[in-house]
Amino acid sequence: MFDRCNIHPVETVDARKVKLADEKAWNLLKQSRKIVVGSGKKMLVFTPSETNRDEILGHCLGRTGNLRAPAVQTGSRMIIGYTDDMYRNYLE
Repeated sequence: MFDRCNIHPVETVDARKVKLADEKAWNLLKQSRKIVVGSGKKMLVFTPSETNRDEILGHCLGRTGNLRAPAVQTGSRMIIGYTDDMYRNYLE
């Protein structure tokens, strides 16, 4: 998908080695204007604020409490998880 859209990562982080939990994850997420989360076959879209912090983290953190992978920051958007439709809509 990235090659087809001519997207080249500036930084790649191995989520198994670098853990982003709770506050670290929120500090990264709250910098975005829009957060798009793949949840099953659907997409959830959030505008981060302190009032919806817990809801966003509930969707963006996995069972281990770390930021779900893949997590892609593109411009002012953060894309968490994966669905074909989500990547097609937000990356192509």
